[in-house]
Amino acid sequence: MDRDRFWGLVEEARASVDDTVADPDGVADALAKVLGAERAEVIAGFGTELARLLVESYRWDLWAAAYLINSGASEDGFDSFRGWLIAQGREVWDAALADPDSLADVVDEDRPEGFEGFDGEGMLHVGSHAYKNATGDETAYWKAVDAEAPDTPDVPAGEEIDFDDSDELQTHLPRLAALYLEA
Repeated sequence: MDRDRFWGLVEEARASVDDTVADPDGVADALAKVLGAERAEVIAGFGTELARLLVESYRWDLWAAAYLINSGASEDGFDSFRGWLIAQGREVWDAALADPDSLADVVDEDRPEGFEGFDGEGMLHVGSHAYKNATGDETAYWKAVDAEAPDTPDVPAGEEIDFDDSDELQTHLPRLAALYLEA
């Protein structure tokens, strides 16, 4: 699957969700339905393209943005954040990869009570769920994705950022730091 087709499927799913920022699981649910209408090879291709995007976005600057926005981000938390970011669509994704500080235009610094972070874990599993629903077995999905997808590097790309250093975060992500760091 090429990147344009991948994002076309995401956009089709996003169209049925009122607020994708707050409801990435709604996007994942809609995407599972969209993918469920596709052939198994297309669903596996979606998973491979998703894996490529996750490798491309495995970067210190984007992780620092996730750390600020979510008041912390473990490795799993960063993965889930990138799932949320995919649920925001190609325009937001491309802008965030060009400049993670652009996410200041997307997120709301006023977190409601009970807020658990910008988390799109469901987006990370939508392909395997759709494949299982379509075929009854997700084993072939993982074999196909693993055969085609690049390996995640051991270390994120780019200049390492100390997430516990407020000055460093302000230097790299001034707009997000202004929203999320205590003065």
